Amino acid sequence: MNTPAHVIFAAAAFARPFDRRRTVAAVAGGLAPDLSLYVMVAVSLYLLGLDPGYVFGTLYFSDAWQQVFRIDNSVLVWGLGLVLSWWCGARNGMVFAASGLMHLALDLALHHDDGRPHFWPLTDWVFQSPISYWDRAHHAGVVGPIEMGVSAVLCGVLIWRFPSLRSRLLIAVLAGLELFPLFIWAFVFAT
Repeated sequence: MNTPAHVIFAAAAFARPFDRRRTVAAVAGGLAPDLSLYVMVAVSLYLLGLDPGYVFGTLYFSDAWQQVFRIDNSVLVWGLGLVLSWWCGARNGMVFAASGLMHLALDLALHHDDGRPHFWPLTDWVFQSPISYWDRAHHAGVVGPIEMGVSAVLCGVLIWRFPSLRSRLLIAVLAGLELFPLFIWAFVFAT
C-alpha cells in the first residue's frame, strides 16, 4: 500500500478525537515502517544524485537496504513492542505498535516481488503475494483503485469523526497525499 493509505487506515482504526497523544501514536505507527525507505530514497536521489531506476531497481534490493527493512518491518519486533507496551501499561505505545502491525499485515498482502522479510530474525524469507498494489502484472489495476476508494471512504469517516477545522485540513492533506504517488511514480519512471 501507499504510505498515506497506511496512515489513513491506522488513523481510522486507532485515532480518537480529543485524544491527541493517541492520534499521534496511531498516525506515527502507520508511518514508521516506511520511514527508513523515505529517508534512504531522499538521500540517494537528492543528496547523492543517483538515478531513480538505480535506487528502486538496485539499492532497494541491496543487502544494506534489506537489512534496515528486516528490522523496521519485522512482525516480531513490532509484536515485541506491543507486548512490552502492554506490560508497561503504555496505552499509546500499544496504539503505535498496533498501527505498525496493521501496516505490516497490509504490506504482506499487497507486495509481490518487492516485499520485506517480515519474520526476521527467525527467517529472511519474503512472502510473494499474488497481488500487488502497484504492479499491474499482479492485479494493481484492480487493487490500486480499491485502495484509493477505501482510503477516500475512511477519510470521509475521519472528517466526520474529527470536528476541528485543523483536523479536517490535515485529513484533506492526507487524502491528497494518497493521490500523490500517481504523479510521483509517473515522474520517477519517466526519467
